[in-house]
Amino acid sequence: MLPNQFRRSISRRTMMLSLMTIACTGGCGQLAYRLQNDVPDTFVPNPLELPPANDAFVWSQVIDSVDDYFRIVREQPVQNSDGIILDGSLETSYRIGASLLEPWRKDSTAGFERLQSTLQSIRRRATVTVRPRGAAYTIEVIVQKDLEDTDRSQYSTESTAAVRHDGTVVRREDGYDDSPQTLGWIPLGRDASLEQVILRDIFGRITQADGKRLLHH
Repeated sequence: MLPNQFRRSISRRTMMLSLMTIACTGGCGQLAYRLQNDVPDTFVPNPLELPPANDAFVWSQVIDSVDDYFRIVREQPVQNSDGIILDGSLETSYRIGASLLEPWRKDSTAGFERLQSTLQSIRRRATVTVRPRGAAYTIEVIVQKDLEDTDRSQYSTESTAAVRHDGTVVRREDGYDDSPQTLGWIPLGRDASLEQVILRDIFGRITQADGKRLLHH
């Protein structure tokens, strides 16, 4: 039989080896998870509270940010000075969603939204409202998303201008366009992911100081 001291030494080593195996397995699992999954983004409330600031500065940052995503067609600047309190609002025109082949455009967020805009005809438009709250503000961003409704698929064989093979002369002087015709747009609700991106962009512009410029006087 083995001495008691030797048996205790073997048991202690076996326990330490087991603990190291469990720790290594758990750590490797967490490392693999981090490599395969992005760190989740922090959710931004919508409407979002903005800190006190000059009304002209706040509105200029809102305009500068939204203009990176859409073309603005109407705007009413926010006013919160000289005893005048007025909500600010802007509307953008519709824009066809950016595809995977247009990485420089920012109106489609990465992942599902950009893939859907590649496979389908998607359009979006934004509405932004800024409301004074004392010396501070609340901002609400709404991005509506629509799906194009056509009479048939892009490459379907059904057509009213089919080619005949019975010898009949078919004239096309009228220049008939045989491509799918748009019947309208189907509302798909709000694009929450793009709303979050725009809100974080505006909040960062207002709360973070500009970095040092390379060329300055």
